[in-house]
Amino acid sequence: PAAAFLPARDLFGFDESDVWTMFHSAAFDFSVWEIYGALLHGGRVHVVPYATTRDPDAMWRLIDEQRVTMLSQTPTAFAHLARAAARAGYGPTRLRHIVFGGEALQPAQLTDWAAHYGTGSPQLVNMYGITETTVHVTHHRLTQADLSDPRPHGTPIGTPLPDLAVHLLDDRLRPVADGTIAEMYVSGPGVTQGYLNRPDLTAGRFLPDPYVPGGRLYRTG
Repeated sequence: PAAAFLPARDLFGFDESDVWTMFHSAAFDFSVWEIYGALLHGGRVHVVPYATTRDPDAMWRLIDEQRVTMLSQTPTAFAHLARAAARAGYGPTRLRHIVFGGEALQPAQLTDWAAHYGTGSPQLVNMYGITETTVHVTHHRLTQADLSDPRPHGTPIGTPLPDLAVHLLDDRLRPVADGTIAEMYVSGPGVTQGYLNRPDLTAGRFLPDPYVPGGRLYRTG
């Protein structure tokens, strides 16, 4: 994971003062980001008790008591947490970043939160990723303009992280023109080696990169 996480330091300014939560199950790839994102930057990880992950009011109190600065949430979980924050009267928070992933983020899910905290403090970040690419592939720092966009397409997933590249290719692995329907492929050090004991599936998803000698592409589907 080191090669996939260290570039995040330049993007987010993570350091030894950060406090992360391990909110998600170790079976969910988000937990890899939560654990190694903290440890590779010298930060602290607070393992959230299972009962607290199911109690938004208790989770909001934990964020305050543990002085959490870095939080990862699915949009659905955060919607419950935001309502808990409202019930608590909002108040000051030490959170610096809230990262969304795991499902599509809709602007309406952030309206009430952003009316109080805005989008920059803490910074709201939408990220797209998949397990096969070591959790995250792209990132987008949300703005008020994103939340005001009336188009029903969700929020942008942004641009690739520094150690990865995103390619939009046709069925012959050729780049396509803007506006063309295509499949997304990912390349870079974060791409994993394949599926355990599934050589057939690995061969269909992890392909030689025709543009980088010795490189590999992950076919997202």
